[in-house]
Amino acid sequence: MHGYNEPLQLEEIAVPDFGPDEVLVKVAAAGMCRSDFQLVEGYFQEGLPVSFPITPGHEVAGRVEAVGADVPRSAGLTEGDLIVVDPNWGDEQCRQCHAGNEQLCANGRLVGFGPPGGFAEYMPVPHRHVIGIPEQSEHKPETLAPLTDAGLTPYRGMKKLRAAGKLGAGRTVVVNGIGGLGGYAVQYARLLRGGATVVAFARSDDKLAVARENGAHQTVNTRDKTSAAVQDELEELTARREVDAVLDCAGAEESLALGFSILAREGALTSVGLIGQRVQLPLFPLVSGEKSYFGSFWGNYNDLTEVLALASQGLIKHNIIPVNFDDINDSLQALGRGDIVGRAVIVYD
Repeated sequence: MHGYNEPLQLEEIAVPDFGPDEVLVKVAAAGMCRSDFQLVEGYFQEGLPVSFPITPGHEVAGRVEAVGADVPRSAGLTEGDLIVVDPNWGDEQCRQCHAGNEQLCANGRLVGFGPPGGFAEYMPVPHRHVIGIPEQSEHKPETLAPLTDAGLTPYRGMKKLRAAGKLGAGRTVVVNGIGGLGGYAVQYARLLRGGATVVAFARSDDKLAVARENGAHQTVNTRDKTSAAVQDELEELTARREVDAVLDCAGAEESLALGFSILAREGALTSVGLIGQRVQLPLFPLVSGEKSYFGSFWGNYNDLTEVLALASQGLIKHNIIPVNFDDINDSLQALGRGDIVGRAVIVYD
């Protein structure tokens, strides 16, 4: 990537050097996220400024190509190992890093937003951010790579709703936005729901079909519908016009406004999507109903290990669309339009 609003350029570059405490990773698969499209269009220009050129790609699975001289044996990393890359690298000094939340580090680095990412065949990674994967037949790089963001981000968001006590028997949880994140979010809603009814919202029937395949009890197509019309459908499906929890995977102003409009008293909404730029909410219903709004960004190392454990137990389904390296720009545009149902993943030979 050489600049904003420019197509990515396919170039031959040298295999990168790597430090003594780093691992050289040979990339086998790299997930494509809508935030990659947003990176190119300049969405993160102020919040995450970069110096060009950079190599995007923050969802990475591959194999260890070489191990730095100072990587300790206790890391358990050897050449040829199947691995995923924990993409959030903190400064190891701040309160957030000490608590394990390196994705929140003010001085941290995000893979593909500065440090070389997975849209290339090789990348250097600090050894403590390389997670070895047991060699099992169900583990494939193209299904592992998306777990580092698409499968990680909604997991942390759903855990926040559970920790807030908003899931459980007799309650309703909505997953709003069934894309790369939402397809996984529905599954986490089922896994963590404690008996709650899981409802999926999307603006296309194709995406709602994925939600049903992934465990949604009910679905609502929200395209061109008012809040009252959505509530009418909810009442038919669940016998309630309100819901107790919403995980918003879109982040559009309209989706957030819809989520809050149907939120019951003491309900909570967690936002993990980043399509829009702002949140506008009516204040009195929020305060008088003691409703909660949680921002939830990516996930930490422990969150990722939990997601990988669920995957190793066969509890996570994947909706993967393989992408050829030469078709990256076309896929980015499709992501920007919302045309991809599932997770686009670049698969290397």
